Amino acid sequence: MSEYILTCPQCNHEFADTYTLTCPHGCKGLIRTRYAVRQITLRDEPGIFKYSDWLPVTGSIPTLAEPICYKSEGLAGILNLSNLWIAFSGYWPDKGAFTVSGSFKEFEAFPTMQRLAGRTKRVILVSSAGNTGRAFAEVSAQTGQPVIIVIPETAQSRIFTTTPASNVMLISISGDYTDAISLGNKICTLPGIIPEGGAKNVARRDGMGTVMVAGTLAMGVLPDLYLQAVGSGTGGIAAYEASLRLIADGRFGKKMPRLLLFQNEPFVPMVRAWSFRRREIWEEDMPDAENAITRVFSDVLTNREPAYGVAGGVFDVLTATNGIMGSVSSGDAKDAGNLFSSCEGIDPDPAAAVCVAGLIHALRSGVIHPDEKILLNITGGGYLMREKNLPEYLKKPDMQVTKATPFKKISARVQRWMRLHA
Repeated sequence: MSEYILTCPQCNHEFADTYTLTCPHGCKGLIRTRYAVRQITLRDEPGIFKYSDWLPVTGSIPTLAEPICYKSEGLAGILNLSNLWIAFSGYWPDKGAFTVSGSFKEFEAFPTMQRLAGRTKRVILVSSAGNTGRAFAEVSAQTGQPVIIVIPETAQSRIFTTTPASNVMLISISGDYTDAISLGNKICTLPGIIPEGGAKNVARRDGMGTVMVAGTLAMGVLPDLYLQAVGSGTGGIAAYEASLRLIADGRFGKKMPRLLLFQNEPFVPMVRAWSFRRREIWEEDMPDAENAITRVFSDVLTNREPAYGVAGGVFDVLTATNGIMGSVSSGDAKDAGNLFSSCEGIDPDPAAAVCVAGLIHALRSGVIHPDEKILLNITGGGYLMREKNLPEYLKKPDMQVTKATPFKKISARVQRWMRLHA
């Protein structure tokens, strides 16, 4: 059991957790956790819950999912990097990686579902471009906790689990990730349903923050550079917040890692806003957004409403770390993914391939020096091995809708499902 309180960095208000997503005083920034334990000790708990000192949970859920970190030889040798460390979040049994969904989104899903348990009887709703939905479906399949998941129809093939997900209601909508978010927000107005919270959810951020913790523990010191591909930007925020705790821990150095975050061209709204050091994302930062989203290599990185300008969001953590927002083409991402696979022996998720391409660009441009300590977040992978070794149950949509479907019809179907599963 971790002891913690929630805090608002804007007004400094401290308050207990009732699955709270915002400051009770109405502040608009991201709330944070403050843990009683300053120096983390790995617990004798399953998977990610070994980091429970810094997770907002009571108890744990049986799982082997956790980030693994190792010093690269293959990719590091090709790129002539002396201190490249890879944080891998996926399925790679030979390395001790058993994240069966293949994505680090499981590190968000398990703490979120455990945080929810005992605090509310409402059913959680998750809007997803695919990976997050698959992770929450997997946790639901393992625990029996009910979940409503809303996805764009293009992500239907990505919602699969290792056991049947009988307590998941899956709704697909014609459109993109932002359309799924919009529909999810409407459904959350129905009684008995609570939004998962996205970047506002401290369990998601602290769960993702275990990647920085695992990397630092493996390296023995905080990295000089942290690299990740981002869509909502939540992972970058989580890495920064975890770094604050690691600095306060006192055993891993006092230098804040510099964040290098990447998006996939041509959909790069945060890159464009940051290039002008603008806190706001404007419409002109997303020209022809729907078409741009169809042309990216990794569509999970295409959030039109990222946690960028909010207090404590991407703009602030980039400012605090002298960070960089970079972009890579889909062709470069594909090539980088193939290079990673050949060098390291495992297939990366497309979003992770974007990150590898960003690493190569930053190295060639002189942003990265060959002797710097680098933590490369491979946010998913091992799908080929997963397909070979694990059962796969594709979750078919319980309801398929368009943007023109009357909400009254959707509401009636959801409430009927709730009566059976909640």
